[in-house]
Amino acid sequence: MTLLEVVIVEDNQKVSRTHQAFVEKVEGFEVTGIANTIGEARLLLNTLEPDLILLDIYFPESNGIEFLRELRASHHSTDVILITAAREVEMLHSALQGGAFDYMIKPVFFERFQESLTNYRNYKKQMATAGTLTQEEADRLFRKSAPAVSMGGDDVPKGIDSVTLKSILAVFENEDNKAMSATEMGQVIGVSRTTARKYLEYLISEGLLTIHLDYGTKGRPERKYRLEKSEAGGTI
Repeated sequence: MTLLEVVIVEDNQKVSRTHQAFVEKVEGFEVTGIANTIGEARLLLNTLEPDLILLDIYFPESNGIEFLRELRASHHSTDVILITAAREVEMLHSALQGGAFDYMIKPVFFERFQESLTNYRNYKKQMATAGTLTQEEADRLFRKSAPAVSMGGDDVPKGIDSVTLKSILAVFENEDNKAMSATEMGQVIGVSRTTARKYLEYLISEGLLTIHLDYGTKGRPERKYRLEKSEAGGTI
């Protein structure tokens, strides 16, 4: 089976390595290049012809949306999936205008990442075998080429903010899943200990975190939280 070639464009090297590991876990794909700047991406595309680019939006020297527009203006046929922290509706609108295949908001669990690449693989297979189309086939293919946005927040209870949840999960990911107390988490994300503990306990109830007691040297034991083992390394 011919593998679909992927180029990763992401300024955070740790995140780009996570992207690469995720891609390698999905059947039918291989990473052929990694760029940490838009300039590096341009150079890569002078020699590579990837099927798919996994593209961040925010870069110190440029913008992923502008790069997407640049690709389309030059009639480059490479497809693009945006994986970004950008939550603004304007960014999504720009992604739609630029013909992005999908739009995922960080942190992204592997299951969502796998779903996106699987949809893309099926889309490429159908496009390669399609001759003339019925309306039903056209509808199916067109829907698969329109971004499916994963923003979260639709199924969280009242009083729980999905942005704060994602921030907490991102902290564990960026800190290599170091166990943290509610006080420590609150200091990192800029909320009170009480608020941080509310969110951490909610994530416990959802099976995303585990807890252990740190007895230290004196006083009451402190509750420490970390990602559930099955989730560790599973978000972007």
